[in-house]
Amino acid sequence: MASESTEPEAGIATRAPVLRTEGLTMRFSGPDGEIRLFDGLDLSITRGESVAILGASGSGKSTLLGLLAGLDVPTGGRVWLADQEITALDEDQRARVRGEHLGFIFQAFHLLGGLNALENVMLPLELAGGARARARAGEALARVGLGGRLHHYPRQLSGGEQQRVAIARALVTEPSLLMGDEPTGNLDRRTGEQVADLLFRINREQGTTLVLVTHDPALGERCDRVLNLADGRLEGV
Repeated sequence: MASESTEPEAGIATRAPVLRTEGLTMRFSGPDGEIRLFDGLDLSITRGESVAILGASGSGKSTLLGLLAGLDVPTGGRVWLADQEITALDEDQRARVRGEHLGFIFQAFHLLGGLNALENVMLPLELAGGARARARAGEALARVGLGGRLHHYPRQLSGGEQQRVAIARALVTEPSLLMGDEPTGNLDRRTGEQVADLLFRINREQGTTLVLVTHDPALGERCDRVLNLADGRLEGV
């Protein structure tokens, strides 16, 4: 894949990994017995890289992303995020690591209905004790084209607008690693292109590592690397 970011001193392959798995395994108990979603996945993603994870519906892409982020716990294997083995941490410790290093764009938004757009975006800054939370949240919303919707509640926003609030919330802490589960899936074509441009600009200009789950091959083409999850295996590692 053609990359939108280059380094004059060193290529991507020489950078340190920001995300790594070893023998990652996820199994479920179903009515007809055990279901192996994937078994023994090894993966390494370097700092500043942009990676797309593609695959058919039900292949386990979103589950894999949740495991990489420490939102879920695998049935086997290990995950390192920002040099910390998050599979060896408890839930509170994993949350601390995420708060320090990771921004996550949920496909289902996960906005708090009792908070307006500005307050939803302010929340991660306030939880981390960050300064200028209101101003920074307003700036993040303006970057995704919602500068005029600061005081609207989720129920007053369209699905696409709610997705952009979720993106602003993920960006506001200026994370070193940004993950997105279908980050443009609920947006119209024009808005989706604008949001994608923003994500790749942040990747290029700030060196933010970008990991995206998507059904959109065009979005994958913009990444440094495309991984296909099929039959429990990652192709393109």
